[in-house]
Amino acid sequence: MGHTIYYNTEIRRWEDFKKFLKRIARGLGYSLLPEKEWIILVPDSDGVEPLKIKKSGAHSAKTYLREPYHSIYLLILYSASAFGSVEVWED
Repeated sequence: MGHTIYYNTEIRRWEDFKKFLKRIARGLGYSLLPEKEWIILVPDSDGVEPLKIKKSGAHSAKTYLREPYHSIYLLILYSASAFGSVEVWED
């Protein structure tokens, strides 16, 4: 059983957001897998799920409250609201 972050996104400035996330991923040493409707941020740990952000829609990622990954995911998701709207909740 692990701690999960749930999020619902509506990113209106998608191209700007992808540029922003590319810079963040490079700075953190994470891999970034851009796709047409998704951006997948892969951390340097197998202990958490990748953060998959959809242009529009709901998703989740298990972090198991492992730091700094959990906090970084939250920061990225809340930062995404500058490019559209994001709703985040946890359990």
